[in-house]
Amino acid sequence: MMLGGLLAIGAGTAAAANSIVVGPNDSIQAAINAVPPGGTVIVQGGVHAEHLVITKTVNLVGSGNPTLVPPQGAAPPSPCSGPDPNEDGVCVAGNFTFDNQGNITIYSSVQGVRISGFTIRGFDGTGIEQFAGSGSTFTSNRLLGNGEYGIAAFFSTGTTEVSNFATGSGEAGFYIGDSHPANATLTGNTSTDNLFGFFIRDAEYGRLASNDSHGNCIGILFVADAPGPDGAFNVQGNSVNQNNKACPADPDEQTPPLSGLGLVLFGAHDVNATGNIIKGNVASGDSLASAGVALLPGDLGTPPTNNTVRGNVIQQNSLDILWFDQIGTGNVLQPNVCQTSDPSGLCSS
Repeated sequence: MMLGGLLAIGAGTAAAANSIVVGPNDSIQAAINAVPPGGTVIVQGGVHAEHLVITKTVNLVGSGNPTLVPPQGAAPPSPCSGPDPNEDGVCVAGNFTFDNQGNITIYSSVQGVRISGFTIRGFDGTGIEQFAGSGSTFTSNRLLGNGEYGIAAFFSTGTTEVSNFATGSGEAGFYIGDSHPANATLTGNTSTDNLFGFFIRDAEYGRLASNDSHGNCIGILFVADAPGPDGAFNVQGNSVNQNNKACPADPDEQTPPLSGLGLVLFGAHDVNATGNIIKGNVASGDSLASAGVALLPGDLGTPPTNNTVRGNVIQQNSLDILWFDQIGTGNVLQPNVCQTSDPSGLCSS
């Protein structure tokens, strides 16, 4: 009995040494710096005005829905700034450098970071931005009104995003980019009132399942030639409805006007889209195109190839399926429950 009690005390002491509780008036960053690698930082409810940087394995847990907002004054330099400084809510960063042309050299990835239970709002940059991460998990966070992305992972592998909510982002609610392989899993997330709901750019291998994308300019977007290949994702059981927000052309980003687009494959390869509900995507303003599902060449003309879009409900869109000039080979676009297509006949039983 005494030995058991001593072991229990010892285990409790070890657990306490690996965790720090942050109160409403305490510094989250100070706790992140102090906790040992693999430790847990528990942040209690309240509003915390901080920019956070995580460069080691940390479990950052919100208890009672703490809210992270920008502090007064300019953000300090962070590893996520790269050649174009921005002000992120949380920067998750491995060890890397950028050269003057913006090319990255990664020396080591930050492993197994976990962030859950936060509201992150109003940052000029991204709510949670990751560079050179491996095996990170972002769960049950709310990303509100951030200037770039809700959650973005660059040059990362094994990123998992579950049950997050993103709205009001200047770019995408959820972004996976510049990752070969990405091996990303995004499930049960909601993205609304962003430019793009889910944006997969220059990244390969992953899964989008049971997500809800509505009220964006584009629901789910894959883009190749930016600069490399993009695709090899399973897109299953998502709700991609009424992405009818009108976004004007942006010459700085070289994007055309966009509205009323559900699932878009710009030069993507080997995307397998099954069991999705893609309904009511109708342009409310000028747009490059408007369709429930659209296959188009990539930025440099790479054709969409070997994509499978079948077993989906694609209805009540401006056009249910658009395959631009039938460019690309190996694309299977039937059977689906749909009514209209270009070329005609893709919705025939």
